[in-house]
Amino acid sequence: MRGKKAPKRVLIPDAKYGSANVTKLINYVMKEGKRGVATRIVYNALETAAATSKKEPLEVLDKAIENVGPVLEVRGRRIGGANYQIPYEVSRERRLILSYRWMIDAAKKRKGAGMAGRLASELTDACKGEGAAVKKREDTHRMAEANRAFAHFARF
Repeated sequence: MRGKKAPKRVLIPDAKYGSANVTKLINYVMKEGKRGVATRIVYNALETAAATSKKEPLEVLDKAIENVGPVLEVRGRRIGGANYQIPYEVSRERRLILSYRWMIDAAKKRKGAGMAGRLASELTDACKGEGAAVKKREDTHRMAEANRAFAHFARF
């Protein structure tokens, strides 16, 4: 690698909830720099999810992130002419990244009215431990468990 590693930027907490997690979710939902649209989508989704689950909005988001974030994942590695899927532990930061990405992708694939409604239903399902994003996590864990025999290759 050339040069030095870019420093991590500190996220400014959002205006309504004062949470960096909500800001991060807004950034992931945002397309083409349209922050206002993304903010409206996320706030509406959080309010709807909180109303349906009868919990606080931040509580719903935190529980959804916890239920969707994977602990293990597999990475391909070429050893002696063969490709192996080697299970690795997922860092805390990558766990957050994957959980946001999977929830948004699952919301996009849902049928229904508006992105805010689809994201709200995905957040509610993820909070309960259901939904497509949680299924994606279970599939990832299943894949890592199936390839546990190759875990010793991760050590060097």
